[in-house]
Amino acid sequence: MTKSAPAATVVFNGQEVAPGTRTTLDLPLPQLYTHTPLTMPVHVVRGRRDGPRLFVSAAIHGDELNGIEIIRRLLRRKTLSSLRGTLVAIPIVNVYGVIHHSRYLPDRRDLNRSFPGSGRGSLAARLADVFMTEIVAKCTHGIDLHTASNHRANLPQIRANLEDEETSRLAHAFGVPVLLNAGIRDGSLRGSAAERGVPMLLYEAGEALRFDELSIRAGVNGILNVMRALGMLPAVKRKVPAHAPYIAQSSAWVRAPESGVFRSTVPLGAHVTAGKSLGIISDPFGDAESRVTSTADGIVVGRTSLPLVHQGEALYHIACFERLERVIEQVEAFQSTHEEAIFADERPTIV
Repeated sequence: MTKSAPAATVVFNGQEVAPGTRTTLDLPLPQLYTHTPLTMPVHVVRGRRDGPRLFVSAAIHGDELNGIEIIRRLLRRKTLSSLRGTLVAIPIVNVYGVIHHSRYLPDRRDLNRSFPGSGRGSLAARLADVFMTEIVAKCTHGIDLHTASNHRANLPQIRANLEDEETSRLAHAFGVPVLLNAGIRDGSLRGSAAERGVPMLLYEAGEALRFDELSIRAGVNGILNVMRALGMLPAVKRKVPAHAPYIAQSSAWVRAPESGVFRSTVPLGAHVTAGKSLGIISDPFGDAESRVTSTADGIVVGRTSLPLVHQGEALYHIACFERLERVIEQVEAFQSTHEEAIFADERPTIV
């Protein structure tokens, strides 16, 4: 009788995680100037059988909160009892930014432009180095959860290097209607992970400092879909039809022609055509008005949520597709599905 191979040793922060166990770790970070200790919380769930090691991270930008709730709900899913491999969940990467409700670190650096970091560099560099050393280097795949920046909102979408076969496979499995083939930016977590051979998806949905229920539901469901595609969870018979994603061939920004008070008339996910009216910019008294029109045919995947705008400010982000009619159908089906109570054990979050 052939003996089964012994389970691989899984160690995070010097602590071994045994098969079939869950543990919470605290990665030490530079303390606050008040002499208060600070740590990055990491939850590790290890299945009884070896398999891929997937990290799911949130709040690399400290004002992007949807991912924190996505990870909380993910860790409560009963299906994790059937896990094969290891799930590493980091709900708050930029602890400093979350404390201050800020996108950035106290030194005003963007953590997602500071990778791979250095143990002897700036605060941002040291935090990036901790994450690369203790998380990325010990995982095989990653999903990073984001929202739009301050006063903007994004339609749920995946941004990834779709030229990579494995990354593209997982992006399609996630289950959002729009995929953006996004180039890798210098200093980004995604770029540094790719250099280490770790395929990564970047999930963008909702807006900063707010919970968005549709985005949260879609995020939890998408991560579970990726875990099934990796063989970390057993396949399930779909209760709802799959939403085949479409890759945006390009995208365009619509900018404010004048400064003033903006009244938007087009929501996220809307189909627009070149020349279509998207809203009106007026002075505070409404005496002078300028119409904002679309510069391309496509789907609105990002928009400003602040009525006060300056000339040249980006108001809409439009994704362009070759088969636009099919994308419109998929976006509508996606929104309809996730507006329903998918998770019976979770009450919708109202903000």
